[in-house]
Amino acid sequence: MTDETMHFYEPSKGHGLKHDPFNSIIAPRPIGWISTRGKDGTLNLAPYSFFNGFNYIPPIIGFSSTSLKDTARNAIETGEFVWNLGTTALAEKLNQTSRPLAHGDSEFADAGLTPLPSRLVQAPRVAESPVHFECKVTDVVKLRDIDGQETPAIVIFGQVIAGHISNALLDGGVFNTFGAGIIMRAGGPTAYATIGPDTRFDMRRPD
Repeated sequence: MTDETMHFYEPSKGHGLKHDPFNSIIAPRPIGWISTRGKDGTLNLAPYSFFNGFNYIPPIIGFSSTSLKDTARNAIETGEFVWNLGTTALAEKLNQTSRPLAHGDSEFADAGLTPLPSRLVQAPRVAESPVHFECKVTDVVKLRDIDGQETPAIVIFGQVIAGHISNALLDGGVFNTFGAGIIMRAGGPTAYATIGPDTRFDMRRPD
């Protein structure tokens, strides 16, 4: 590749394309389907594609909210949240939970999902999801730009203190990643992706 064969842009000046390439290139992204309970007892559920795992021991996951929305506010105020696995079977309901609702209205009810009590936190789980991680908030980070100015975005990290995995997805003690129908956010405004056995390949780390 040479400069002549590549599209160059500076994000601060615009990308000059039909759709922002950043979200399309950093893809597919795992989805954090985050459930919380507010201090007033109201339930909230929302998908976040700026999400990932960041540490093995202890297991720590994190999600970024572009602003202080209900999910982020609840997690910060209560110090708890639950991550729920989004799958192809739940894709439409997961998408429905991204719909803007009035404060206090429950995405669980709106999407026809069932809140399931957690074991160690007050935030509920999604009963229809095959995997849940109950989390306690460890860090809240306000993102800054290169000039040191705070952006509206907030990253919330949480330690997994309890996990729930459907036995149907455990094969000889190994989680069946390729059979779970995991759904991920892909490029463009409408694209999603999943993985299956036909996309698998294996490599061993060098000694």
